[in-house]
Amino acid sequence: MFVEGKPVPDPGPLKTKPFHHGEERTFTVANADRTPIANEQVARAFREFAPDDVQLFPVEVEGTPERYYIVNATRSFKCVDEKNSREVQVYPSDGAVPERVGEYRSISGLRIDTSKIENARVFRPMGWEVALIVSEEIKARIERIGNTGVYFNRVTGPHASNEG
Repeated sequence: MFVEGKPVPDPGPLKTKPFHHGEERTFTVANADRTPIANEQVARAFREFAPDDVQLFPVEVEGTPERYYIVNATRSFKCVDEKNSREVQVYPSDGAVPERVGEYRSISGLRIDTSKIENARVFRPMGWEVALIVSEEIKARIERIGNTGVYFNRVTGPHASNEG
């Protein structure tokens, strides 16, 4: 529901269990669908830098008084740069999953074509919605806040020699 790159209706009160044991994270993903969840500081960065690109829904995390929010990217673009991504695999027509023929099966070293993302600062690549793309400004702010449960990979420019 929150990983499709489109606006969703307000789901009402939400509650979830802690995502991991130990120190609480400021930004992480939860559940099998990798729903992004942010604390108040990280949510503020999304509000400040990308108010038109995200919806923030309060979510209660059991056992913590801190406020958290589900971050829903409301935009998606057909922007995967297949030529410059390290490796792109699609489901073949003779494969075991006929309903997914032509869809992305795997992408490593994702690169996007920035000419296709308008002025978005947060979005999901159409066809590869597992990736949540954020602008450099948002990335820098989240890294300054620290203690995230996520990592960032560059999706523009040439590949570094140690990049997968």
